[in-house]
Formats: sequence, structure tokens, C-alpha cells
Amino acid sequence: MQDSLIPLLHPELSYKYYMVGNEQTPLLVIDNFIQDAHSLVDFCEANASFNKVDNFYPGLRMEAPKKYLHILHHYLVELLEGVFGLARNNMAGGKSLYSMVVTPPDQLEPIQCIPHIDSYLGSDLACVHYLCSKEKGGTSLYRHRKTGYERITSETIDHYKASIFNEGALEIEKKSYMNGSNKYFEQIATVDAMFNRMVIYPSNILHSGNISADFDFNPHPSQGRLTLNSFIYSKRDPII
Repeated sequence: MQDSLIPLLHPELSYKYYMVGNEQTPLLVIDNFIQDAHSLVDFCEANASFNKVDNFYPGLRMEAPKKYLHILHHYLVELLEGVFGLARNNMAGGKSLYSMVVTPPDQLEPIQCIPHIDSYLGSDLACVHYLCSKEKGGTSLYRHRKTGYERITSETIDHYKASIFNEGALEIEKKSYMNGSNKYFEQIATVDAMFNRMVIYPSNILHSGNISADFDFNPHPSQGRLTLNSFIYSKRDPII
């Protein structure tokens, strides 16, 4: 896909949305997202410049084509407002990154072995566009058993952090990726990977990629777990 082009939505695009967990959080799943999705893989291979951009993501990332976010902000605006209540005039930009999980389990930090959030604001949205097949693993949403939290806010983050520390959720004998329920976290929803599928959920719900014990950490874009991860930001309240 050329950076100057805006891909069109797939003519067979379909979607479903669900209200999940005790907090009834909206979860949107879009299949057949854009036409010629393979061009996104081609662009990635042709412009490969992956880097370890932060200390949390267990792999490598690189910038997506500059016009990719236009799809979400323009073509899907009515759907995002209908499902999540995020109106166009409340969108405050975003970012999109190619992402590849390449970190073996024994090299993970303890915090990378449990579900996480991307933002404290429930009006921010996280999007995962799968450019890989089902066996690379989808995405799951979770509830913290002890507190009952599914979505973490600025008001609950300190209590949540203290709870997972005190109960020993970070005292991990054998490191592994989160993939299903355990004694600390309950899986409340899961979506399989599928090529050209997009899953969207509020950024403050606990979530994790489904990385199996026999996962192949192939770093090649056409063979590994290639996704386009986007974050759609909502306007922040002004500071008074």
C-alpha cells in the first residue's frame, strides 16, 4: 500500500458487537476490514524499520502508513459512535503501529505476564487489526478476581496495583504469556485472530494477546504475529 493512498473498506465488511463482563463493556469485531489487506503486509516488508519502542510491549513496532488512521477516523466514525459513544467531535487524534510479538516467555518482565491496560480513560479506544492467521493467537479481555475490576481508572489504579502486589500476582516462578484464566484473572471474552479482522475495545479494560505455549516467535512480517495496533484518543477535560 502506498503511503499516499487511502485503502477502501472491503465490500464484504461485516461486524458484531458484544457487551462483555459484569461491567458490560462494548467489544466490536469487524471482519473483512479493508480491501487488499495484503498490501499492508507488503508495505511493512518493504519499509521494515522495527524497533523496541517501549519497555512494556513484548516485541517490536514500527509506524504504520500515515493515512491508515484515516480509515478509523473517517470511515468508521458512525460505527464507533454507535457502539462506544465516541463522537467525531470528541476524537483527539491517535496513532497506529505495526506490532510483532517476538519476546520469548523466559525474557518477559513479570508485569508482561499478566493482563494490562493502555489508558485510564474509558473513552479512549484500542484497536487490533490482525494481519496474520488464527494460529498466531487473538486477544482476550479479563477481570481481576480479587477486586472484581475489569476496567481500570485513575481512581482505581492504586487499589488495583496494591492488590496484585499483595496477592503475589507478580511472583511468577515460570514466566509465560497470559492465555486464559488463572487464579488471579478470569477471562471474560476472547476473539480469535483472523486475517483482516479488527477488534476494538475501550483502552482501560484489562486485556492480553493470546500467546500459546508453543508460539512461534517468527520475526518475519509475513510469517509472524503481525498486527496493526491503533489507539484512538478522546478529548481530555480541560484543567481548571
